[in-house]
Amino acid sequence: MTSKERAELRTQAMKLDSIFQIGKSSLTPQIVEAVRDALKARELVKVSVLKNCADDPGELAGILSERTGSQIVQVIGKKIVLYKKNPEKEEKRRRIEKQKVEGKKQEFGARDRKRQSRY
Repeated sequence: MTSKERAELRTQAMKLDSIFQIGKSSLTPQIVEAVRDALKARELVKVSVLKNCADDPGELAGILSERTGSQIVQVIGKKIVLYKKNPEKEEKRRRIEKQKVEGKKQEFGARDRKRQSRY
C-alpha cells in the first residue's frame, strides 16, 4: 500500500464510527471472526480498544491484521483502522464504471445524431 492510498484511507476512516470494541477479555476468536466478516463487507473497519484492556493497541493491531489478512492503516491512541481489499467489490465497481461510460457514449451518440439531422 502506498502512502497516498494510506492517506486516502485515513481520510475515509475519520468519518467512520468504531464498530468493534476490544475489552478486558482482549482478542477472542469471535472478535477476530467478526472483524474478518466486517472487512469482507466494508473493506475499511475501525476498532476501539477500551481502557480496561491491558494489551497495547499496536500489538493488538498487528495480531488482528495477521489473523484477518488485512493491512493496518493506522493506530492512534486506542483506535485501530484496518483495510482489506475485497476483489468482489472491485469487480462490481468496474462494472458500474463501465456502465456509466457506456451510458455517456450513448448519450453523446444521440446528441450527434440530432445535430446531423439538422443539417
